[in-house]
Amino acid sequence: MATTHVDQSSFPTEVLLSKQPVAVDFFAEWCGPCKALAPVLEKFSDGYAGRVKIAKVDVDHNPELASRYGIRGVPTMMFFRDGKVVDQVVGLLPPAQLAQKLDSLAA
Repeated sequence: MATTHVDQSSFPTEVLLSKQPVAVDFFAEWCGPCKALAPVLEKFSDGYAGRVKIAKVDVDHNPELASRYGIRGVPTMMFFRDGKVVDQVVGLLPPAQLAQKLDSLAA
C-alpha cells in the first residue's frame, strides 16, 4: 500500500474521518529533507498497512491546509487520531524515531 496524496478536498475524508490513525507528511517538491523522507514513508506505509495510514500533503499546492495546521517548515509530520492532532514533528526524523512515533500512534 503506497502513501496517499491528499489535498484540500480529500483531507476531511482521508484524514479527519479516517477509522485508523493517520500520519500526514506536509512536504514540498523543492525540499531536500522531504525527498529523503519520501522513500522511508513508502516503506513504512507497507509495514503499517491496516494500522496507520500515511498521507502526504504538498504545501505548495495546498496553502490553505498548511495555513490551517500552522506549517512553518517542511517536512512536518502530524499524527492524527479520531480527527485530532495527537503529535507533531518538524524536520527529518531518523527512521527508528519515526517508527517509534508510528508505533505509538498505532497502539
